[in-house]
Amino acid sequence: MKILANDGIAQSGIDALVSSGHEVLTINVAQDQLVEYINDKKVDVLLVRSATTARKNLIDSCPRLKMIGRGGVGMDNIDVDYARSKGCNVFNTPDASSNSVAELVFAHLSGMMRFLHDSNRQMPLEGESKFKELKKAYGNGSELRGKKIGIIGFGRIGKAVGRIAYGVGMHVQVHDPHIESGDFEVLFSDGQKVSAKAKILNLNEILTSSDIISIHIGGGAEIIGANELAKMKKGAFLINAARGGVINEEALDIALESQQIAGAAIDVFKNEPNPAIKLLMNPSVSLTPHIGAATKEAQDRIGIELANQIIDLSK
Repeated sequence: MKILANDGIAQSGIDALVSSGHEVLTINVAQDQLVEYINDKKVDVLLVRSATTARKNLIDSCPRLKMIGRGGVGMDNIDVDYARSKGCNVFNTPDASSNSVAELVFAHLSGMMRFLHDSNRQMPLEGESKFKELKKAYGNGSELRGKKIGIIGFGRIGKAVGRIAYGVGMHVQVHDPHIESGDFEVLFSDGQKVSAKAKILNLNEILTSSDIISIHIGGGAEIIGANELAKMKKGAFLINAARGGVINEEALDIALESQQIAGAAIDVFKNEPNPAIKLLMNPSVSLTPHIGAATKEAQDRIGIELANQIIDLSK
């Protein structure tokens, strides 16, 4: 089969597919030219990440497509049910990137609580002339140990965040209407396992009691707006490494400027790839350009998992 990895695929995945007799195209085709390219090149499988969409129009216009694969967890950029109703297999890689996203959450969180996101901006500008002033400005940080982290969405990534939080001594509490148990396991490098249990709370309880809130839900529906931000503990931190649009970015700016919340970490934005400049310039925000799953290890796992699913389905 001919496979178009329009948003790229790790070499490990390419090697696995080629060794099984498949052809892999890694050119990045613009969205408005994708239908023509797929039909002209007789593409059988379309692989996407977050940049490319596979909507009803594309599915109808490319009847040759047998499979659509998403390198990642969410499939909100694919009309999944419609594609399947047309006989097209749709799949994703739900396990491959969980640890990478969770580690990015804590990279942001650790940095924010010690003001690294801002001190890294200011030290090159004023570190030589105002060292003592900056030392005083950034000398009131906080430890993670003992803090309450509220995780909204306790699926694979939410649990991965919970494991790290538990390991550094945080109190783990979660909100997820789709779960009945807060049980999770922490696996250590020497093979030992520790069973742990998160406290399950409703959304209002999570907002009012958490020192840190980290969002890990699918879809892009807004769940944190002005009302929710007003309910958060004063001085709390908010992290979004899930989907753009789940936080009202205008309301977030206001909550940061009023110091209702102390800081926010944002990896995903409502208007990608053109996020709001006001949010980007806010000194209380720690920023990354949608790189939650962008580690070598995660991309290798994603590539292999996509390849294995294609190989299995093509038999």
